[in-house]
Amino acid sequence: MLRLNNVTAGYGATTILHDVSLEVSEGEVVTIVGGNGAGKTTTLRTVSGLIEASAGSITFEGEDITHLPAHQVVNRGITLIPEARQLFPEMTVLENIQMGAYRPAAKSRYDQRLEEVLTLFPRVKERLHQQAESLSGGEQQMVAIARGMMACPKLMMFDEPSLGLAPIVVSQVFEVVKRIAESGTTVLIVEQNVYQTLKVADRAYVIENGRIVMDGQAEELMGDDHIRKAYLGI
Repeated sequence: MLRLNNVTAGYGATTILHDVSLEVSEGEVVTIVGGNGAGKTTTLRTVSGLIEASAGSITFEGEDITHLPAHQVVNRGITLIPEARQLFPEMTVLENIQMGAYRPAAKSRYDQRLEEVLTLFPRVKERLHQQAESLSGGEQQMVAIARGMMACPKLMMFDEPSLGLAPIVVSQVFEVVKRIAESGTTVLIVEQNVYQTLKVADRAYVIENGRIVMDGQAEELMGDDHIRKAYLGI
């Protein structure tokens, strides 16, 4: 479904990603794990069209999307749940959720999709008419995910969904990710909480200093000595 082939990207004169290659097949949950500054977020932003690759190629469902602007990437069916939620704080929860439904494929399914999303997030349903800034961090994360789901994506990308959340809320967030995957949506997730993300993923890539240094089945990587020492503290 998604393939990055020797992608190099960065910010201005600063190169962050170096010849990154990875792929995500339809129906998979794939994670990219690594430390702070390793290039995880830059990878997602490059796929999203928020950063343009300086070398290499990105294909989605067989189409070259390497140089597409962000709004056209979204229209192809790729949605990014950004780090730190990035809600509109003075808008209501419902208004924030509605912002995700602007692509043509989503507008035609708005009522059905809204019902599905609110069934998945009963706490969000209770707070539809509150301002987003009045919600807890965990509730805001659920709203951000709900907004992304409203776009009816084929591929959902999550950028550090557990950031700043209490452990019990982190477990709830990953349970939601698992349910989204089970519903048929392909998932690509970057996360510093390596233990939690390897539990829900099918496969994983390890990125260090902007380069993919290891990949494999999530269960196998969970038992790898390097992963256990570097990321799990074991």
